[in-house]
Amino acid sequence: MTVTEMSTLSDGHDRCITLAHGSGGLLMHELIREVFVTSFGAAALGGLEDQARLDLHDFSARGDRLALTTDSYVVDPLFFPGADIGKLAVCGTVNDLAVGGAQPLYLSCGMIIEEGLPLAALQRVVTSMKQAADAAGVAIVTGDTKVVPRGAADKLFINTTGVGAIPAGIEIAAAHARPGDVLITNGYLGDHGAAIVDARGELALEHPIESDCQALNGLVADMLAACSGIHCLRDATRGGLATVLNEFALASGVCLRIEEAAVPVRDPVRGLCEILGLDPLYLANEGKLLAVVPAAAAAAVLAAMQRHPAGRDSRIIGEVVARPAGRVILATAFGGERLVDMLVGEQLPRIC
Repeated sequence: MTVTEMSTLSDGHDRCITLAHGSGGLLMHELIREVFVTSFGAAALGGLEDQARLDLHDFSARGDRLALTTDSYVVDPLFFPGADIGKLAVCGTVNDLAVGGAQPLYLSCGMIIEEGLPLAALQRVVTSMKQAADAAGVAIVTGDTKVVPRGAADKLFINTTGVGAIPAGIEIAAAHARPGDVLITNGYLGDHGAAIVDARGELALEHPIESDCQALNGLVADMLAACSGIHCLRDATRGGLATVLNEFALASGVCLRIEEAAVPVRDPVRGLCEILGLDPLYLANEGKLLAVVPAAAAAAVLAAMQRHPAGRDSRIIGEVVARPAGRVILATAFGGERLVDMLVGEQLPRIC
């Protein structure tokens, strides 16, 4: 290793990631210290041991079961209106825990970095992750960094694993929808998928669209305080609302009926879909969920959602009926009906 390589981070002569940053040597340790430890904190990272050491009391005090989830993020571009890959990785994993009724507590972070990524871009992503984790009330406690040669990845891929605790008595599952239940979503759909299209420069929209990327654990906590017996919850990410609806219908053996006029979609998103021949029901979201709630509790849950910043635009969009089982039916604005099937193929690649 040359003197220049040894001082890459400290003297600023070379502000891009090199293969040496993944070698396990001095440069990697400088990268960890000056980017990750500076942002996340040495205490949070457990003194840089090879594992995080978590107090079991943190879990047992909050529930009687652990919830564990993992996800990988390959969004292109890394930065887009409203968020970036770092915030997306944190919020996406937090939300996967929250919609199971869990209180998210800890995250891990694994990064696959392509040689040549500007150090400033990496620092920006890591800072964003820290801000998103603080906002969600979770800690990033362990991680890993790998550097691959140019062309072996596309700038930066992130894997996050999250762990949390599920309080006793919370039993949320896709198979729990029952006829008579009410369907509630927490706001406008399709913003994230549309924002990614806009950020790629494929369209010159007059009104830029921002991603809805946000953590939903606070919102879910308020919902469960209003009704601990919520039947189903899921965040509508890849495949959008239509996919979640179908997953619930198939798992529960019921029919989910939604009203087209009640489904909230912003005008710019609807216009983008019309131009590209897309259906907003299938567009990805990163801050929207679908709840299946007993009818008797629907008003209380909706009110709680609308009081929370992440749920101000919440509304009832449909109901659960018995037949036809395993189907999703959309009542159109023209008075007709149509089936909403599972997405075949991929509308938009690499949106998360």
